[in-house]
Amino acid sequence: MSCYQHILLAADFTEHGKKVADKAKQLAKLHQARLSIIHVMDNIPITDAIYGPIIPFDGDLTEQLMVAAKKQLAKMAADSDILETNQYMELGSPKRKIVKIAKEQNVDLIVVGSHGRHGLALLLGSTANGVLHHAACDVLAVRLKND
Repeated sequence: MSCYQHILLAADFTEHGKKVADKAKQLAKLHQARLSIIHVMDNIPITDAIYGPIIPFDGDLTEQLMVAAKKQLAKMAADSDILETNQYMELGSPKRKIVKIAKEQNVDLIVVGSHGRHGLALLLGSTANGVLHHAACDVLAVRLKND
């Protein structure tokens, strides 16, 4: 019996995303586990501090961004041999949505990239940190180096 049966890859489409995806794929193969993938598009309006919200993420802009993100998700999933039924595209808070889907899908390991930020950058919010502290399952934070 393997340690992990369902692994969730949290994809952010950065240039480091392939490293995180490769790690998740290796772990799924090692444990003969099901591999799923999630991408969460943050629902934050584009703002100017002086004038307040300028372009809220609704209407056509959100739809266009979601369509583009779904294409990226499908490509990354195909590269990692992830079935369409195991692909999740969400809109909202990345850490909350990742934890929610992991719970709903009985995931026992979440694989997420981490830049290891410190100080103010850490205080502003790290998806990996939020997932680590709120997930009911194991979380692997793959260390990413900033070039």
